Amino acid sequence: MKSVNRRDFLKLTGSTVIGMTLGGVALRANAQEQLQADDPTAKALNYTPSSTTSGQKCANCMYIQGSDGEQHRPCAIFPGKLVAAEGWCSAWVKRPS
Repeated sequence: MKSVNRRDFLKLTGSTVIGMTLGGVALRANAQEQLQADDPTAKALNYTPSSTTSGQKCANCMYIQGSDGEQHRPCAIFPGKLVAAEGWCSAWVKRPS
């Protein structure tokens, strides 16, 4: 097993953080149109732009991207689309605290 020295470890972790940051920016830049309820993926995941499930909405899901307070944000489940922060779908998973 090859050991990793401190310098290589820092390079690797720094590259990973930069990659994750740029990936998030790229996802946001690519997401341009709002997800419609009649979208095939939205239908399959029972997406609704207004959640009826208590305590569960896109804004507190682990898949949502972007800044808190925005009405529509990118979502990892629906690439290239913006979901309503107040929406919900069956892929909802509570965001870790």
